[in-house]
Amino acid sequence: MAVIHNTALKPTKLELLTAWLPSRPWYSGGAHVPELAKAGGFRLDDPQGAVGIEFMVVTDTSGADPAGYLVPLTYRGAPLDGAEHALIGTMEHGVLGRRWAYDGCHDPVLVTQLQALIEGRVQAQDQNASDTPDREVTRSCLGDGLAPADFTTTATDDQEGTELPAPRGMTLRLHRLLRPGAPDNTPALPPDAIGHVAGSWHMPDGTRTRGLFAVLRTVPRA
Repeated sequence: MAVIHNTALKPTKLELLTAWLPSRPWYSGGAHVPELAKAGGFRLDDPQGAVGIEFMVVTDTSGADPAGYLVPLTYRGAPLDGAEHALIGTMEHGVLGRRWAYDGCHDPVLVTQLQALIEGRVQAQDQNASDTPDREVTRSCLGDGLAPADFTTTATDDQEGTELPAPRGMTLRLHRLLRPGAPDNTPALPPDAIGHVAGSWHMPDGTRTRGLFAVLRTVPRA
């Protein structure tokens, strides 16, 4: 299991994201400088123990309408070859030294472990505590799933999320601009969904809500 170190980061994750988020097509804050707060999320373990994997939810209160974003992150001890376009920035970790932080949708380790989570082969871990499952993260998968290497890291961003194509007429969509669920906090799956990940986060007013983080779906034939 990944070990959570209680130490300082320079710059902090939120400082890196404040500079990076406005460059994303799914950032809804326009010209505003983000005013970010950590609102939730979870971690996954790298079986090799080399890459940190975190799905962070941040809220932005800089605009008239507060927004929540899902930011999948990976932390590495050396640059990831061919992923310069996905680099969010570098940090100095008080225990591990320099860390390279990436948009995890472009990191094969995160994509592989997210697929394993959807299929129930791994369990979401608490964002802030070592060796502690996160029971609030839910997932589902219909059918036999895919082989571990079926998904690619050819991620495409749009105004609300990121899509990763897969064989056999499937696509994995990550909801970057988060939408709270129904009044009973039950996320509504699209009719063509064959798998999902959902979780909880804190709204700026202090209430807690749930929504979809990722959906595995079939792609309609042209």
